[in-house]
Amino acid sequence: MAAPLTRPAKTPPPRAASPSDGPAAPKSPGARRGQRRAVTLFMVPFFALFTAVTVLPMFYAAWMSLFREESSGLGFGGTERVFAGFGNFTEALTNEAFLRSFGHIAFYCVLYIPAMVGGALVLALLVDSAMARARRFFQIAYFLPHAVPGLIASLIWLYLYTPGLSPITDALDALGANWNFFGQDEAIYSVVNISAWQWTGYNMIIFYAGLQAVPREVLEAATVDGSGALRTALQVKVPMIRPTVVLTLLFTCVGAIQLFDAPKLVQLRANTMGEDWSPTMFIYAAAFKGHDYGLAAASSLLLALVAGLLSFVVTKLGNRWKAS
Repeated sequence: MAAPLTRPAKTPPPRAASPSDGPAAPKSPGARRGQRRAVTLFMVPFFALFTAVTVLPMFYAAWMSLFREESSGLGFGGTERVFAGFGNFTEALTNEAFLRSFGHIAFYCVLYIPAMVGGALVLALLVDSAMARARRFFQIAYFLPHAVPGLIASLIWLYLYTPGLSPITDALDALGANWNFFGQDEAIYSVVNISAWQWTGYNMIIFYAGLQAVPREVLEAATVDGSGALRTALQVKVPMIRPTVVLTLLFTCVGAIQLFDAPKLVQLRANTMGEDWSPTMFIYAAAFKGHDYGLAAASSLLLALVAGLLSFVVTKLGNRWKAS
């Protein structure tokens, strides 16, 4: 009897590779070169713009700082550019007005940084609290002052500081409180108020975003352990957003040392401040009023050096605080 015929076994269809099958085959050299070209294409505009507006001006300022303009012929023979070496740097470092401007900024930072950073942190904690209502409204309301350009904000407050025009001064006069916003001792508080009004809401948004990243389980555990709202805020929330606070302090210090708009406009009414009240105002006066571009360039480089050292110190202290 003949054996029965058997059908050949069917070959299974090809199966798609899964991540568990092992690493994918390496890309071809052509694919890698294409990726590098794409990355380079996207990076070129940034580096081109960075070089044009940052690197080249720095080199140009360094070159200008090595020269000074000198007049000849008792002032009737025009001016000529002569090599001064480090003479402009020496002149800046021995200039009493330039050194005094750093003292003004140091006192400004003592008043401004605690008020602005502390106020922003308190507002962020209040908006993040369980009892807060209409959070979106308050976020927008606190951020709106930052949406106003700094020059416009300074002009608004200059109007609010002017007696006879401002409802604030009228209200203070009605209460019998005489406060001269442009006085010799009061002018710096006017500048601090303008800056704090503009930047508190902006930093409040940053702090609030950091608070949103705090794990809810940690907050619930603190509540179960009997921690109140104030204790949770100070001992749980604030320590967990230390990196955000340090970054804000860094940007605030660097921005404070470059202060220009607010004191420049307040100085129009507060004549006791002087045209060289801040380092940037001194540089502006040296360049565009004294036409001493070498001194202005040297002062700018010294200001950049101070800003870099200040950033280094703040970062070091912030890292120690984060690690503590």
